[in-house]
Amino acid sequence: MLDPQDGKPSLNPTHKETITVIETIMVENHRKTSGLADFKKILIVAGEASGDLHGANLVKAIKDIKPNTVFFGIGGNRLREAGVSLMADCAEMGVVGLTEVLSKLGYILRVFFQLKAAIKQDRPDLVILIDYPDFNMPLAKAAKKAGVPVFYYISPTVWAWRKGRIGHLKQNVSKMAVIFPFEPAVYKERGMDVDFVGHPLLDLIEEDTGERTVTAADSFKVGILPGSRRGEVKTLLPDMLKAAEILCGKSSKKINFFLPLAETLERRDVDVHLNMSSVEVEVIREGKYSEIKSADAAMVASGTAALETALLGTPLVVLYRVSPLTYFVGRCLVKVKWISMANIIAKRLIVPELIQHDMTPERIASELSAILEDPARAAEMRSDLKGVRAMLGSRGASARAARLACELIS
Repeated sequence: MLDPQDGKPSLNPTHKETITVIETIMVENHRKTSGLADFKKILIVAGEASGDLHGANLVKAIKDIKPNTVFFGIGGNRLREAGVSLMADCAEMGVVGLTEVLSKLGYILRVFFQLKAAIKQDRPDLVILIDYPDFNMPLAKAAKKAGVPVFYYISPTVWAWRKGRIGHLKQNVSKMAVIFPFEPAVYKERGMDVDFVGHPLLDLIEEDTGERTVTAADSFKVGILPGSRRGEVKTLLPDMLKAAEILCGKSSKKINFFLPLAETLERRDVDVHLNMSSVEVEVIREGKYSEIKSADAAMVASGTAALETALLGTPLVVLYRVSPLTYFVGRCLVKVKWISMANIIAKRLIVPELIQHDMTPERIASELSAILEDPARAAEMRSDLKGVRAMLGSRGASARAARLACELIS
């Protein structure tokens, strides 16, 4: 829902406002087209920055197939730019961990019940859910009850923990598209068929980058990627900057640091930390893939940013820290050896991971120094990461997913 004052999403839209938005879109669509015989209305939910990115490309691909389709739902700047009318902004909903979610719980619940009401009363032709399982799986159940087909794009990590969720998905999801090659087998053993479409990052990375630019011989280039959530930045960035200071003191060359700012963040979210550091860091908004690809190494928050860096072939150190309670519960429930998708896909440790109490400035600096000062190690890691990229299939994931979604509303 857009605020008339500044064009940004309202934080607490009413259901009546949601209906007005949809009716306005329908009128505009009617004005632009010869008729509404082919008109379709889709609710899309992307609760985090990565979902916003992949959802926007899915929306564009669906519009290529069905131009008379309108979208409303939850997302960020990418989905808004793709023409989706937003009821809430995913920047307010992206959190990590059990205790971390409590501060946003009231807001998230309000949004959930607004979406549930929209499904029941507005009757979209399709509901598209992107990852974000603790929110989207109950929403899938509500859509199923209302008789609305559900397309789930980017699977919950049932292969890592809570495999029991597959039964819920099988019962309420009409079609699921997964993006990792090992996922179909996990679902098949529980009697659920899913479609592997490849990873959508492959398209974005291929489009936005060329050949790697080699850093000048007298310097190193190091990326600082603290994630896309404000909570992550607050938790990780101070130690990343301390590691940068240590690294500068022990490096054989000058080090140039850069920080790609996520779409969901404001400059002030990082400036509050950068202003307290003695290290000069260039904050960039555009061309982040080219910058990351040209880097000699990077320290990266676990998640989409780490996978992007890995697919670009840049040696990296993966960082992860949450509240003690969240970490304790995770250790009890998670069934995979590693947290980095590069290691999970490769089924072996190819990039170092510093988790919880191991994630100290000294350890971060030590791991990065080992990469920067040892060309053979860096070359081996680049070769291993190239192999990971090859395992993720071919380009065209968004187009393949769009065809599956359109089959549900044909």
